[in-house]
Amino acid sequence: MLPSLQKIHHVAYRCINAKETVEFYQKVLGMDFQLAISEDYVPSTGEHDPYMHIFLDAGGGNVLAFFELPKQPEMGFDPNSPKWVQHIAFAVKDYDALMAAKAHIESFGIEVIGPTNHTIFKSIYFFDPNGHRLELAADCATPEQMAELKRVAPIMIGEWNETKKAPKHAAWLHEN
Repeated sequence: MLPSLQKIHHVAYRCINAKETVEFYQKVLGMDFQLAISEDYVPSTGEHDPYMHIFLDAGGGNVLAFFELPKQPEMGFDPNSPKWVQHIAFAVKDYDALMAAKAHIESFGIEVIGPTNHTIFKSIYFFDPNGHRLELAADCATPEQMAELKRVAPIMIGEWNETKKAPKHAAWLHEN
């Protein structure tokens, strides 16, 4: 029997410094610091590996978590993936909220890219103190646009799987 998934419970990433990470997400994105768990042994494996595991409320029942692992080698990123690929995207209410967030984030001296127009949403991009790329996105899609994207999705994945070339069924997203 297939599992009956309800939502993402939490998504966890590694951080360099748990306290600095909490402070960044509180002051820059307004997230509430929910809880911290710290152990000397990993519960799932029994390995001795002291850690601090922090949980932040990302809104809408979504939780963003981080691990600080002081006994592990320095944190790194996948050297074979461009920095723009792996990112965490958060939804904001609308374009006005996106632009207000951009001004707020820039007020901390953080470089912000965008807004970038993806037709069905507009977004901005920046990095947290751990080097994780973050995106804030304001949806602006019509029901018809979303229906068309859903319709062509299986066609596109099939074409991609065969050719590894970008199918053009949704090229309209970035043509303007």
